Amino acid sequence: MEIPNAEQWVITSRIERRTYRITIAHPIGEPPPGGYPVIYLLDGNSVFGTMVEALRLQCRRPEYTGVMPAIVVGIGYEMDDPYAQERFYDLTPLPSMEYRKRSDNEPIPEQGGAEVFLQFIEEELKPQIESEFLVDRTRQALFGHSLGGLFTVYALFRKPESYQYYVAGSPSLHWNKEYMLELENDFITRARKIPVHIQVLFGVGELEKSHECGNCARARALTERLAAISTDIGVKAKYQEFEHEGHVSVLPVLISRALRFALHPDPTRDN
Repeated sequence: MEIPNAEQWVITSRIERRTYRITIAHPIGEPPPGGYPVIYLLDGNSVFGTMVEALRLQCRRPEYTGVMPAIVVGIGYEMDDPYAQERFYDLTPLPSMEYRKRSDNEPIPEQGGAEVFLQFIEEELKPQIESEFLVDRTRQALFGHSLGGLFTVYALFRKPESYQYYVAGSPSLHWNKEYMLELENDFITRARKIPVHIQVLFGVGELEKSHECGNCARARALTERLAAISTDIGVKAKYQEFEHEGHVSVLPVLISRALRFALHPDPTRDN
């Protein structure tokens, strides 16, 4: 099925010459004077179509749905499978010393490229998007799930000013635990001096709570730490469990929730 008003680019990064398939869906007609909100979507091969269709259905009547029209930018890879091996490199801050094999006992691919991947998004992809479309830079969101959720938290800690809305679905916070805690402490120290004015949604499936990695508890604890100092650092953090959903099945309902979270016509409301 062809997605209306969507186009596809292939971009090779300047830094490491890594190639990405970028898929963009944009609203019909003239943009508002301040530009359209934009959602940058990690693992674009797996969830781009789901998000775009959910947005298309809901944004027609924002006054009823709480969802404005927006641009969706899917960041993926040149393949048809939903998940590429390369994501292990792009979405992890450091190579894991603890996790060496996947659940099928195969070695985990190369890791530790989150810094250069974030640099690619911020310094190459976003300027190109903004050269082609009128974007509201005050209404930008980053959405990631699983390892993409880990990367979303990493981006929040490293470059919080880049987005106003962060959606971390089932974030793999068991990866690089000590390093992520260092980044969190550094982020809080900086934000106490210069508050950041951002909103964060952690969304997980209820059925994930029994998994041995403990990421639901980690996401809840991180939410509580941020919420406890919300006034000091300018972060509104929310944790939400979706009933009867697992690690993968949570994606459609989380996407629908994320649209209302990031694209509500009244950005001052309490999410």
